[in-house]
Amino acid sequence: MASSMAAVGVLRLPTSSSSSSSSSNGGSNRARRTSLRSLSFGASQISGDKIDFRGFGLGSRRVSGGRVAPSIVSPKAVSDSKNSQTCLDPDASRSVLGIILGGGAGTRLYPLTKKRAKPAVPLGANYRLIDIPVSNCLNSNISKIYVLTQFNSASLNRHLSRAYASNMGGYKNEGFVEVLAAQQSPENPNWFQGTADAVRQYLWLFEEQNVLEYLVLAGDHLYRMDYERFIQAHRETDADITVAALPMDEKRATAFGLMKIDEEGRIIEFAEKPKGEQLKAMKVDTTILGLDDERAKEMPYIASMGIYVISKDVMLNLLRDKFPGANDFGSEVIPGATSIGMRVQAYLYDGYWEDIGTIEAFYNANLGITKKPVPDFSFYDRSSPIYTQPRYLPPSKMLDADITDSVIGEGCVIKNCKIHHSVVGIRTCISEGAIIEDTLLMGADYYETDADRRLLAAKGSVPIGIGRNSHIKRAIIDKNARIGENVKLHMATHLPSALFISCFDFLGVSD
Repeated sequence: MASSMAAVGVLRLPTSSSSSSSSSNGGSNRARRTSLRSLSFGASQISGDKIDFRGFGLGSRRVSGGRVAPSIVSPKAVSDSKNSQTCLDPDASRSVLGIILGGGAGTRLYPLTKKRAKPAVPLGANYRLIDIPVSNCLNSNISKIYVLTQFNSASLNRHLSRAYASNMGGYKNEGFVEVLAAQQSPENPNWFQGTADAVRQYLWLFEEQNVLEYLVLAGDHLYRMDYERFIQAHRETDADITVAALPMDEKRATAFGLMKIDEEGRIIEFAEKPKGEQLKAMKVDTTILGLDDERAKEMPYIASMGIYVISKDVMLNLLRDKFPGANDFGSEVIPGATSIGMRVQAYLYDGYWEDIGTIEAFYNANLGITKKPVPDFSFYDRSSPIYTQPRYLPPSKMLDADITDSVIGEGCVIKNCKIHHSVVGIRTCISEGAIIEDTLLMGADYYETDADRRLLAAKGSVPIGIGRNSHIKRAIIDKNARIGENVKLHMATHLPSALFISCFDFLGVSD
């Protein structure tokens, strides 16, 4: 085994990993009945018959056993899908401010967050998590974006400045992606105490923007969403707050805010991360969302995605006057707004969405992009591309390599090895005879020269990358890791679903 290493951990995973999947919707058209079950809503796209949602009624539909179940609760809150009639007036570029929350300390993603903010964690070979909400904003014509940061923000700041600062001039010279770090002042000596407190501390800046709504987003979610449809639903329902929501299974429900809604999609009860009896009390009949009976049994909860559209005057009123001591949107502000009679609306999203909050979720989300025939999340959608930092790296070079069901990033050098069901990050170097299986390699920040490699060899060290004849299976290898020759990182025989996490500078030659 290795002669030295900084950290190698083992994490138990369930034998069958859970994955988010799109669910089908049900509904009826007054002119002609068209089952939404025949349509696909994945990746915020719609296929099949073109549906005019304005024609949907609030009637009933027949289900097994002859009983009558309600159809979709509100045409205006129906799942996110492509609608050519989306038209905001005024448009989003002038009337909406995007606020991306940079996340907390990221303790559940440690050691990947040891020296980086959670939204700066690499994703999908070429990207970082922060690229998802920023790209969704740009694709939705939202070009005024603030990113609030607090923990280990150096790499996040660097990435944002390189990826987006020079690209915003095309938005009528009004667009920006600007980082706002937590700071102390004589009036407020505290750092950010939560999501709502982070926004409150910068309200003085946000209110200077001449906009109608604030779009509050998380920086650690993987999904593709048309925010213009989200904002349009907010305006059409005359809501004070609109919360993006999706059906959720019982296993994961305790990690999210759960809600109950009425026939118009209005939130009438909200509980943040309930457990025990409180969790059971939040169970609802999700056939009201259009799910069939079997799917509704699997997902009996409606969960908040942590994504909100909040009218500007409402935000100022809530954070300054109504709840000046509230620190969190999910556990305090949203339930509080509901309790005082504000119109808090649900917007039902039906597409792939994953909260990258744990090592397991991060691992599954990355390897999910290798799934065939259709990946969980696609980076190849030309209509809604995911942007990132332009690095101008050369194409990856693969010499006599056997590669199957994998995604390879830019600038890699891969020699006479086997790679299966893996994601290989930028600038990764893999030597002869290596075997990589079910693994996420994050890559490297730089190339080492031949002189660097000779100097390392003289010191008894190894270069960045994967050495000859090393075998890595079911692992996450952080950036700039040095793995020597004949190293084996395998799942232990007594742990049928183990995941090795390696975050180290040097893993030497095996005995």
